[in-house]
Amino acid sequence: MVTGQTAPAPAAGGAAGVTARWRAAAAATGPADRAGVERAVRAAYRAVGLAEPAAVRWFGSPLAAVEAALELRAAGAVTVREAVRTLPWDAVRRQAVERTGAVGWAPLWALTGAELGPVTNALADRIRGAVLDRLAPEPDTENDEDDVIEAARERRTTVRIALLDAVRGQHDAPWFAAFEAAGVLGTAPGAPGGPEGGAIAALAEVARGAGWWWPYADVVLISERPVALHRDEAGRLDHADGPALAYSDGFDLHAWRGMPVPADFLAGLGDVTVERIRTEENAELRRVLLEHYGYERYLSDAGAVPVHQDETGRLWRIDLPADESVVMVEVVNSTAEPDGTFRTYWLRVPPTTMTARAGVAWTFGITEAEYHPQRET
Repeated sequence: MVTGQTAPAPAAGGAAGVTARWRAAAAATGPADRAGVERAVRAAYRAVGLAEPAAVRWFGSPLAAVEAALELRAAGAVTVREAVRTLPWDAVRRQAVERTGAVGWAPLWALTGAELGPVTNALADRIRGAVLDRLAPEPDTENDEDDVIEAARERRTTVRIALLDAVRGQHDAPWFAAFEAAGVLGTAPGAPGGPEGGAIAALAEVARGAGWWWPYADVVLISERPVALHRDEAGRLDHADGPALAYSDGFDLHAWRGMPVPADFLAGLGDVTVERIRTEENAELRRVLLEHYGYERYLSDAGAVPVHQDETGRLWRIDLPADESVVMVEVVNSTAEPDGTFRTYWLRVPPTTMTARAGVAWTFGITEAEYHPQRET
């Protein structure tokens, strides 16, 4: 690479195409091309001067791979993640900034990594948290003995370390999108940029076809991608009819609009009642029940009464045990529908809202004193 020169950042359309491809890779499900992935893993080792691993072991999920990583660590296995991923990554990231220039890097990142990061990183964090909780549950600090609590905490630390050994594969897509858009990713282990470029190109090839993987001196552990992934329009895990994320070996996550829920919780959503909502002790699960049941319906069926009324609408409130109150403003559209009727809307507002006018004003991002509509629509 010629120093002192700044390569132009790709046009928005080019960056958008790169981002779209890596978005698809991050969300890809189904079996890997194991032979192709293993070739890329071996190329990544060679690119940084390491001997190829003697063995490559595949697992159905990150959970199973971490269990194997814990056994390897207990037997004295040495991770080579820094050589294979950290050092080449840092070098290529510097090359990307140098190539685009400081001014060009920010908009390029906005079109690539920043587009993919929030959703992809949130998913990776959910997987990491689920693996940690299943292999090393939090201790019961109120009821467990001190030695039990200490052992549980040590176990969680051990599992965290094993998780830190992982390369995130498809979930490193935000950075691969940025590297490719900056022109420093390459397409093969012989990519420009010295051994670092070759290593990153190989890592990208692994990410296109596999999930998380663990590089050790003599062996590599690789997790298959999930077999199912369901998300809502905001990119949150969401599925009412089974796991929102599922792996072939049975490891899965259940969620409703991003909220983690027990596996058997969603099965009963079809039979939700006011009483079940009232008696649900977990405040987060109660909110899931409320969203599914419908706030307007809940207010009606629970026998709520308006606590305030003015020319803007009516304010309704229902207090919930150990949770914030449900407060909503009922407003009527002043513009008639084609059939001459007037549509009613229900707007959820902060629990501190005291008047209907204050609630309506809040939906417009202003204070009650600032809200003076000439005509409401």
